[in-house]
Amino acid sequence: MSELITAELVDLDLSATTKDAAARSLAERMVAARRVTDLDGFLADVAAREAQMPTGLDGGIGIPHCRSEHVSAPTLAFGRSAAGIDFGAADGPADLVFLIAAPAGADDDHLTILSGLARRLMDPEFTAALRAGTDPRAVAALIRGEEPAEARAEESAPEQAEAQPTGAAESAPFRIVAVTSCPTGIAHTYMAAESLAAAGRAEGVEVTVETQGSAGFKKLDPAVVAAADAVIWAHDVEVREKARFQGKPLVDVGVKAGINRPAELIAEARRKAERGEIAAVAETDGSAGSGDGDGAGADHAHFGVRLRTYLMSGVSYMVPFVAAGGLLIALSFAIGGYEIASAKSVADQFVWGEADSWAALLNQIGSAAFAFLVPVLAGYIAYGMADRPALVPGFVGGAIALTVNAGFLGGLVAGLLAGAVVMAIQRVPVHATLRGIMPVLVIPLIASAVVGFLMFIVVGKPIASLQNALTDWLNGLSGSNAVILGVVLGLMMCFDMGGPLNKVAYAFAVGGLADPTDGSLKVMAAVMAAGMVPPLAMALATTVRRKLFTKAERENGRAAWVLGASFITEGAIPFAAADPLRVIPSVMAGGAVTGALSMAFGATLRAPHGGAFVVPLIGEPYLYLLAIAAGTLVATALVVLLKGARRSAPDPAGDAGAAGPGDSRVTVAA
Repeated sequence: MSELITAELVDLDLSATTKDAAARSLAERMVAARRVTDLDGFLADVAAREAQMPTGLDGGIGIPHCRSEHVSAPTLAFGRSAAGIDFGAADGPADLVFLIAAPAGADDDHLTILSGLARRLMDPEFTAALRAGTDPRAVAALIRGEEPAEARAEESAPEQAEAQPTGAAESAPFRIVAVTSCPTGIAHTYMAAESLAAAGRAEGVEVTVETQGSAGFKKLDPAVVAAADAVIWAHDVEVREKARFQGKPLVDVGVKAGINRPAELIAEARRKAERGEIAAVAETDGSAGSGDGDGAGADHAHFGVRLRTYLMSGVSYMVPFVAAGGLLIALSFAIGGYEIASAKSVADQFVWGEADSWAALLNQIGSAAFAFLVPVLAGYIAYGMADRPALVPGFVGGAIALTVNAGFLGGLVAGLLAGAVVMAIQRVPVHATLRGIMPVLVIPLIASAVVGFLMFIVVGKPIASLQNALTDWLNGLSGSNAVILGVVLGLMMCFDMGGPLNKVAYAFAVGGLADPTDGSLKVMAAVMAAGMVPPLAMALATTVRRKLFTKAERENGRAAWVLGASFITEGAIPFAAADPLRVIPSVMAGGAVTGALSMAFGATLRAPHGGAFVVPLIGEPYLYLLAIAAGTLVATALVVLLKGARRSAPDPAGDAGAAGPGDSRVTVAA
């Protein structure tokens, strides 16, 4: 416990003026203490967590945190800023900044310590003591919990006694059960729990909280849930085993609402209970991790955000089928030529010593994997929307999409229809005796019948016509039209490097492989080529102009050679996180050049992944490599030019090659 924070990890005069510089300054103390092994890699993980949701809290607190493979031991660094730093809190800048670092495989004991700190941050006496401290050793001891606790216990007892309503002996208090969770499960989960519990004591309401965080998941007693008058979910990831709360008034919000306005949530829960407003909670099979949704982040987000979440759920499950099937088919063509696709079934004719028989075997195995693409896409889109009861109607709808030749677009529509139908059925109140068979019998039966009717009779043929039109358009692309499409795809692949736009472009390309044509194969080639550019460009830039990059960036640059060659665009994220305004536009320009050239050269690709390792399977391979090289050179030149211009300009933060603890020059992407 004493090793969680030391005096060396405390900065009582944090000079950083932005949250990016503050994170870097505190992270550098962790590096010096040998708690973090890769500064830029760790900061990229912090930035990724920050991008999910700002970490500023009301009361002048900023608490950036993440779990990272670059952390060797659970660590906490603390900084106090006189000017205040904007972490996105509604009430203004934060003067108390905590950077929490947990290893990717952190043990429960240490995570419990971190969650305990999160709870203590809700205590105004604790934060006041932090603001008044003058000795880093004393502040570190205070954070570790080594201050006397007797006075705090004595002071809290009268408050709890006063919170008990005078009529408690005559009538039972209003009871609320709550669930709190956040994407990392380290800080906000427990802070929301403490905030709700404290507000409940102040209001005379009995609040029992289940924290679904990294320190463990202990279910609420079923008797407590049954006796509850209302439910509060303060979450940013899917609530586990949510069917337990069926039939209760429900307040469903994000985790920060649980921290910042717990009294309002309790009041809203009471109003819903008074009105008899019962929530429609999706049934699950009772598994601990049922559902792939994003909790409040998905349920209450803009429709476009939720739609993208649903589609990405389907694409993420489909990609392994595409990768396995596509590579097997591509290998079969490399061995036996394109005519191998018309070979007889290897179940009837197979000669062990003939290469063509082995090529036919690979082709037919790959084709079998490809036959699952559209059903898997539809099934898991539906799963992302309405959990496991939606799998059957989703798969059925996807299979029907293939039957009516609606293809990839038909699978998208079938998945959305299946999810919507199941969600509608789940809102219908049913008798308690039927709830057990609803997810395994009633919902799949009714939903499959409805989705099948819609796909066969109503929407299947129009979608098939649209699919054919899209196929004809792709096949007819030539000249400037093809180049423009290549530019757009290249920009999308390089903008967020593995983020939503990147995934949309990749999904568009992969979808074309379900029914490959010359046009769709060109799209796949352009997408993969553009996706290789960012890490390759960063690798080349760190090689030709080493002085423009830190030691950690140069080490990342060596790894980026392999990542780029393997079509792992995320290899450039550490560079983009450290300097987004220079890196991202540069790699986007390079990706646009590569995408345009690949389309102009007519390069084709049947494999959805593999990078340089599948070049023998690419149509026009030499021109394809030329397109990648050209884009890499353009991106490298722009990065070097922009970083060089920054280095030559006066920099009050210090030398460009070695950022100090107070350096606000480097920006962490949020």
